[in-house]
Amino acid sequence: MQTTLESTDKHTVKLTVEIPPDEVGKDLDRAYRKIAQQIKIPGFRKGKVPKQVIDAQFGHDAVLGEFIEESVPTYYREALREHDLAPITEPDIELGDVEEGKALVFTAVVEVRPRLTLDASAYKGIRVDRPKVEITDQEVDRYLDSLRDRFAELETVSRAAREGDYVVVDLHAAVHGEEIPEATRPDHLYAVGSGEFGDKLDAELAGKRAGEIIAFNDTLGPGAGDRAGQEVSFRALVKEVKGKKPPDADDEFARVASEFDTLEELKADLREQLRKNRERSADADVRDRVLETMIGSVDVELPDSLVDEEVQHRVVHAQERAEQAGMTLNQLLETQGFDELRFRADARDHAIRAIKADLVLEAVARQEDIQVTAEEIGREIGSLAAALGREPKDLAKSLDRTGQVVALAGDIIRSKALDLLDEHADISPDPGAEEPTQQSEGSSEEVAATGGTAEETS
Repeated sequence: MQTTLESTDKHTVKLTVEIPPDEVGKDLDRAYRKIAQQIKIPGFRKGKVPKQVIDAQFGHDAVLGEFIEESVPTYYREALREHDLAPITEPDIELGDVEEGKALVFTAVVEVRPRLTLDASAYKGIRVDRPKVEITDQEVDRYLDSLRDRFAELETVSRAAREGDYVVVDLHAAVHGEEIPEATRPDHLYAVGSGEFGDKLDAELAGKRAGEIIAFNDTLGPGAGDRAGQEVSFRALVKEVKGKKPPDADDEFARVASEFDTLEELKADLREQLRKNRERSADADVRDRVLETMIGSVDVELPDSLVDEEVQHRVVHAQERAEQAGMTLNQLLETQGFDELRFRADARDHAIRAIKADLVLEAVARQEDIQVTAEEIGREIGSLAAALGREPKDLAKSLDRTGQVVALAGDIIRSKALDLLDEHADISPDPGAEEPTQQSEGSSEEVAATGGTAEETS
């Protein structure tokens, strides 16, 4: 097989493939044999029907159709591999005459993924600042307070209820006089501020004392499923207000809550836990900064079809999340302070960044000849299987059938490329920088749940 490649547009190429006569003949014979196995002709055993009989009965076009369906895609994929092309659209194939004893020439015009070429000097020695990691006494105390809160006991108080308290209520809910069983609960221990039955119930309970009765109407939110949008009449008798009483911060608490004998030992351990978590966050932040620097240094025009596909992937993911929550996409977006127009614009920005990150890491991997081993793929599948509660062998078969093993291998290679960038980066402490924080509120990535570290989003 001989192939030639020419560019026809910014992201479109034309592949010309020539199949030698002997290969054409073999493939046509294979097409005849397949048809012969599928038909029954009186006087002939199955699979033994002569070519001329098949042509006479079904027409030579049927054989050519089988050839085109089975053989041409195989040669097309071989040509893609030969030229290391990654198509992003279906090819437009023009086929020449298919004749036994003659070569076959066909062309395939297809839009392909851009490819970057980077010199090692472009990605080794990237200068980035590492956020300073510093743990204050106040942070340790807050961590300790949260731990004490988990060991807190509830005690009846005589004051009014406030957020964080618990109230014992006889709760009754009805729609047009019809009781809602799932929201009608006698002697129910309700956490004020939990939003279990909507924010309005929390607002009504706050400031109420034992013996008081509240009654109000509220509209059920999208999380209520079939009842969403219905007006509900709530009535509740506050029977008891309970506040949390955390244990004293002393050596006895340390012995109950941990393996340590003293409070100081416990606080030292909490400080170390905070430090380790902060160090991991700082490391992830450095990786993000290194990758962002690389993304900003390359100038590549992306095909609209590639970006649109990534945006649609994020939209579909958000829709799936909405369905799981019993909402429409617009309802989910509203809870995040978005409308669909803004979400799609934000998703497009993230899509462009993710694609460029992939292209950069792929270029580094090619330059450094980064490979992935069967053992590495096996370990990754094992980790995925454990997370999903599946057998690794079953998951491996499923991934192989759907072609996702190749995608998994690509993810591993890109992750290794990012490790290399990180290893060769020129990292300086940044005493003036804020320590790394979680992703800011209101990002479309939160809606689509596609955020994470650099390698996860790339």
